[in-house]
Amino acid sequence: MQIRTATEADFEPLMRLINTAFQVENFFKAEDRVNPEMLRDYFEQGTFLLLEMDGALAGSIFVELPKPEAGQPQRAYFGILSVDPTRQKAGIGRRLIAAAEEFARESGAWFMDITVVNLRTELPPLYEKFGYRITGTKPFPDAQMPITQPCHFICMTKELGHR
Repeated sequence: MQIRTATEADFEPLMRLINTAFQVENFFKAEDRVNPEMLRDYFEQGTFLLLEMDGALAGSIFVELPKPEAGQPQRAYFGILSVDPTRQKAGIGRRLIAAAEEFARESGAWFMDITVVNLRTELPPLYEKFGYRITGTKPFPDAQMPITQPCHFICMTKELGHR
């Protein structure tokens, strides 16, 4: 398994992977998880780390690095953790989370933040196993993605420490 940073050449396969992985959310979403415009915005905001197995894209994770603020501990964010459904339960998500945390730590982040939609009730306990704790909630940006039922985000964070 190899982890690397996504490039422009990965755009189409990455979009397919994300939308396939997030089909599990079709019960509350009216559209694909990402479209070309959204994915382009993500490429401009941060970095996708990709995990390849046998020359094929098996998983990805989006990382937004901290924006320095004087006197404030630096916070990074990860999201859109995507694993090819045919390769789930093989440790790919765990490896991608660890890589994202290390990438953020090396960039000066003290904390990693994530948000999970409350309708995915299996996710908070899963991320708690990785050391994340719930810190609050915030509205779901339904203007960004049409939804078919009310929902909100659960905010979680993990202290990464720093070097």
